[in-house]
Amino acid sequence: MINIKEEKIDHSNSNVDLNKIEQAVKMILEAVGENPDREGLLDTPKRVAKMYAEMFQGLHIDARDYFKTVFHEEHNEVVLVKDIPFYSMCEHHLVPFYGKAHIAYLPKGGVVAGLSKLARTVETISHRPQLQERITSEIAETMMEMLEPEGVYVVVEAEHMCMTMRGIKKPGAKTVTSSAKGIFSEDDVKRQEILSFIKMA
Repeated sequence: MINIKEEKIDHSNSNVDLNKIEQAVKMILEAVGENPDREGLLDTPKRVAKMYAEMFQGLHIDARDYFKTVFHEEHNEVVLVKDIPFYSMCEHHLVPFYGKAHIAYLPKGGVVAGLSKLARTVETISHRPQLQERITSEIAETMMEMLEPEGVYVVVEAEHMCMTMRGIKKPGAKTVTSSAKGIFSEDDVKRQEILSFIKMA
């Protein structure tokens, strides 16, 4: 079991039309009855455009690329990277949701990935208009495809601002999703072992 804190990822993104985002933000401000030309809002469209370019950079990156380089070690026990922070944007309302991802896999044939690659995968897949369920399954599917391990188990827990700041307005409510592949989809004992590791301080 391995516990990491966080890895910052910086990808330059030339695929985003910043000018179009700025125009759209200005239109939204006008539509809700604001004056986009007042002092406090003059630079808001530009700021939002830069933020969206950062938040949606995962649209232009293939997370599978992180696993093109692997290592061969005599390790046939579970590898768990837990408490990987992430931030994403709900595709239904374009408001944030955020939380932690926990990723476990059981290597096959000694094929292991650099630990930072798991954090990069979470970051890339979450930096798109997303659903928590899709983030969870895409992480697991990417690792199964590229590493071909005995199994992958992904658990994601998050708080959704679409439930906190609008609608039902229930701050603090957490959503937990999981995806079990390979041996973890078949063996209850091995799944429980991972869950017990995740709960450890």
